[in-house]
Amino acid sequence: MKALVTCFDAFGGEGINASREAVRRLRTQSSALEVVTAELPTSYARSHPALEAAIAREQPDLVLCVGQALDRAALCVERLAVNVQDTRNPDNDGARPAGEPVVPGGPAAYVSTLPVVPLVAALRAEKLQAQLSMHAGTFVCNHVFYHLMHSAAARKNPFVGGFLHVPGLPEQTGRSDGPTLDELVRAIEVVLETTVRAAVARAAEGVHHR
Repeated sequence: MKALVTCFDAFGGEGINASREAVRRLRTQSSALEVVTAELPTSYARSHPALEAAIAREQPDLVLCVGQALDRAALCVERLAVNVQDTRNPDNDGARPAGEPVVPGGPAAYVSTLPVVPLVAALRAEKLQAQLSMHAGTFVCNHVFYHLMHSAAARKNPFVGGFLHVPGLPEQTGRSDGPTLDELVRAIEVVLETTVRAAVARAAEGVHHR
């Protein structure tokens, strides 16, 4: 299988984005998975074209989008992408949408096709703080997540897709109780490994029942 893992550039005047720092350190190959990465702009207008270009280029079986949430202390596996974009804080282009749809006329929400509950359990088994989050907010992270699942739904052979929010690094937040960079890298690896195992198990079950 081939996985595309995306991250975001720094935003809000920061020089660091925890998602970018972690994704840059991922291993590109394992026994069951090839991993490719792409950095997306923290921009409502530019993030979706960048995501679509990466998907077209890489033709992945799995797409995991990773974003930073400075106000969260735990890793958050997102369940829903909602068809709303709304923020008081501007993106990197100065855009500040207020209650606009991500895709006009699109479904109210899309559900992640990652095995979200087993992912949380797998992360906790690694002694990482993790929780299931109902949705990814209404900033650019959700914008990308919604477009990701909208794109998957339009395909004859859809890829598996979902979103992981990671906390800021200790040097960003000043907190000593948050995950380290090494732990963020491990968390992404666990999400990928667990998703691949689930996909293999589903495929084997399908063969068994034929």
